[in-house]
Amino acid sequence: MRRRSLLIAVPAGMATLAACNDDGASSAESSDSASPSASATSGAPAPKIVDGPLPAITAGAKFGEKPTVAKGSGDPSGQLAVKTVIAGNGRTAAEGDFLVANYLGQIWDTAKVFDNSFDRGSALAIQLAQASVIDGWRYALTGKKVGSRVEFAVPPTWGYGKEGYAEGGIKGTDTLVFVVDMKGVYPVTSSAKGTNVAQDNVDLPKAGTNTDGKAPSIEIPKKDAPAELVSSYVIEGDGEKVAADSGLLVQYKGVLWDSGKEFDSTYARKTLTSFSLDGVVKGWKQGLTGKKVGSRVLIVIPPALGYGDNPPSGSGIEKDSTLVFTVDILAKL
Repeated sequence: MRRRSLLIAVPAGMATLAACNDDGASSAESSDSASPSASATSGAPAPKIVDGPLPAITAGAKFGEKPTVAKGSGDPSGQLAVKTVIAGNGRTAAEGDFLVANYLGQIWDTAKVFDNSFDRGSALAIQLAQASVIDGWRYALTGKKVGSRVEFAVPPTWGYGKEGYAEGGIKGTDTLVFVVDMKGVYPVTSSAKGTNVAQDNVDLPKAGTNTDGKAPSIEIPKKDAPAELVSSYVIEGDGEKVAADSGLLVQYKGVLWDSGKEFDSTYARKTLTSFSLDGVVKGWKQGLTGKKVGSRVLIVIPPALGYGDNPPSGSGIEKDSTLVFTVDILAKL
């Protein structure tokens, strides 16, 4: 099952932004496939990194193409076999960074593909950290560069353990083979990159333009909140435009118009978050559609496009609250 994002899963920290169904329940994506994020850390000692054996990639050999991988031959290594198939020259991934990647995973003995992002048409965003991804990914990809294609074979010890992952058809004895195309790496201090845009409307909040990884300020004017959605650039990036159904990796902060009180922030949690615009409140979906990757966007969401009279329990949001956000769009998935 794919790990749900913070905006959808409602763990400690935040149920806000998740869109609600007619019965008031938060919407969420789920899958019976076994993504690399489905297992907690194994707690095992670090593996030895070895060169092989690894099965051949028989088709889809270019970066960005869905690979076809042969069945494993003979017994796999009991350690972590890793090979850089295509060497990139971008940023080097460090432990704790968020990786945006396309990937395919299959079972060594059968070549059965249990999950891949290529068919979904949306890359995975995942943190290379304990309890966020299986240990095999963390050890194989830390130190690799953006633009690289990496193939590696993960024994159960650094995968899903002796229990396996039944929903994905993975037994506790299965070694898993992954091919990962590293599209981007983002430290938790990532910020928007672009050109500052004048904020000269005195009726609207003014957001900070710092890009040092710290939370920007949000100054609320002593005026009535706007009745309509506001979405404007604070910093305008030069990346591709966000579509209405895009998946995004972002940094954000949210405050209440009436009090200026912060109710949620990735900066405070020292993390980034990813989500699909199909799974968040209407104000976010409408406010971010058409904006460019790399930008910081100020969004003012009236109650009708936020939570109205049904805010998430424990969120600190009162009924009929106007919400104010800064959103740094780091990557389109």
